[in-house]
Amino acid sequence: MAQPNLTTLLIIDDHPLFRKGVKNLISMNPNLSVIGEAADGEAGITLAFQLMPDLILLDVDMKGITGIETLQRLKQKKISSKIIMLTVSNHEENVLDALRCGADGYLLKDMEPEDILDKISQATEGHTVISEQLTSLLAKSIRNDSSSPDSSTEAALTTREHEILQLVMVGMSNKRVARQLEISDGTVKVHMKHILKKLHLKSRVEAAVWAIKNLEEC
Repeated sequence: MAQPNLTTLLIIDDHPLFRKGVKNLISMNPNLSVIGEAADGEAGITLAFQLMPDLILLDVDMKGITGIETLQRLKQKKISSKIIMLTVSNHEENVLDALRCGADGYLLKDMEPEDILDKISQATEGHTVISEQLTSLLAKSIRNDSSSPDSSTEAALTTREHEILQLVMVGMSNKRVARQLEISDGTVKVHMKHILKKLHLKSRVEAAVWAIKNLEEC
């Protein structure tokens, strides 16, 4: 019988030694369990739909189809798993592409092992997870992007939407936001859809980074 609080993970990475290291790291948390691993994107996509893990750790630079392409295909097929990019690449283009394609986080492999494990644990609770060193890069890119909102767009946000963005900015999940504001999870989801549409963003992570730069400076 499966543990009720057990979070299942799939690792998609073309380096066997790294996969082994991540498995060993994850084994330190009794609430996490690696139920599969794949050495390339094609195999990873197949395995993802066979196993339906709670969380997928996905590399960016892989042989065959890239991690970004793998992410796109998983999202197009409406995978329910959360997907966290775990990679050596800190290139701005890769980071932004991953977040715009719907990644639930972006972590760098050179983080301290305990920090990676902590971020994974946060992700299982619905938090957005980004390596600290990438925050300024993302904030600058989103602020300077031509698709970023101007002051009139920001002004179009309602008071409630501002409140929700403030909580998303500190990493709260929809459930925690709902509890904090004493509204339903469904109401939060509707507000988030409106926020992303108004700000021309595609993910909660982008919204959180946008909020860090724009709401804190207001």
